[in-house]
Amino acid sequence: MFVIKNYVTTGGTVVCALAIGYLMQNGFPAWSDDVQGTELAAADQGAGIPGLEDIVLTSSTPAQETVRAIPSAQRVETPSRSTPSDHADCSLSARARAVPGAAARLIIKAPCHGNERIEVHHSGLTVTQQTDANGTLDLTIPALSEYAIFLISLDDQKGTVATTHVPDISQYARVVLQWQGTTELQIHALEFGASYGDAGHVSAQSDSQGAGSVVQLTQPTFSDARNLEIYSFPAAQSDQSGSIELTVEAEVTAENCGTDLHVQSLELREDRKLRPRELTLNFPDCSKTGEFLVLNNLFQNLTIAAN
Repeated sequence: MFVIKNYVTTGGTVVCALAIGYLMQNGFPAWSDDVQGTELAAADQGAGIPGLEDIVLTSSTPAQETVRAIPSAQRVETPSRSTPSDHADCSLSARARAVPGAAARLIIKAPCHGNERIEVHHSGLTVTQQTDANGTLDLTIPALSEYAIFLISLDDQKGTVATTHVPDISQYARVVLQWQGTTELQIHALEFGASYGDAGHVSAQSDSQGAGSVVQLTQPTFSDARNLEIYSFPAAQSDQSGSIELTVEAEVTAENCGTDLHVQSLELREDRKLRPRELTLNFPDCSKTGEFLVLNNLFQNLTIAAN
C-alpha cells in the first residue's frame, strides 16, 4: 500500500553553484572507433585521480619484450629465496563487457584486498563499493558513453582500467544523481502523467512498474561513500509521446538536519551530450526531522517522442 508522507517543498533550498562544466573535467572527448584512441583517452582520464598515477594499459596482444642476453661467462647463479608473499598473486585486474540496457558489467579481482573499499570512476561519476572476502567485485553499472572507460582505484594507491563498447547507448535517455555520505537521496520518475503509487511511477523503492528503471548504487559500510542513483528510459523503444517528470526526495534526519549536502547531476539526452550540474542542498533545521524534502527543480523533465 502506498503510504503518504509529510513533505517539505524546497523550491528555494537548492542553490546552483554556478559550476556547470565542473564534472566534465572527468568527461570524455569525442571517441573514434579504434582501440588506440580508447587507450589514449583512458590514460588521460587517469590523471589527477588518486591511485591511478602508474597505470599501464594492456591489450589483447602482448607487447614484444626486450631482453638483453648475458654472455655465459658472466652469468652468476644466485640462490632463489622464497617468501610467503611470493606464492600470492596480489595483482589487481578488471574486465568490462556490455550487457543489455546500455550497461556494463565489471568483474574486478583484487585477491589481497578482501572486504576493502574500492572506487569506480566513469565519465564524471564516482561510486564507492566493497570487495567480497576474496577481493572480488561484480558490478553492473549503466554507461554514460558508447566507448566506456572505467577507472578502478583502491585505498593503497593501486589502480587499473577496464573498457568496453556499449552499442545501444543511443537508445536511452539517462540521468544520474551522485552524492557523498549517509544521506539517502531518491530519484522518482512519473512517466507520462503517472501519479505516486500508480503504474508509471518509477523509483528504486517503488513496487510499481514503468518503461524506465532506477539503479541505486550505495555502500552504507563507509560513512563517506560516494553514492549513485541512475534513472534510464529506453527512448528509442517508446510507443508513447509525452513528458517524464523527475523529482528527488530526501528524508530529514538527525544526522543531516541543518546541514548542507553537495550533490552532482549528470544528464544524457537525445543529443548524446552529457550535461553536468553541481548544486548544494540546504536541509532545514532539526524541527523538521522525519519529514521529506521534494526537489522538483534538480532535473529538467524528459520529453519523449513515440517511435
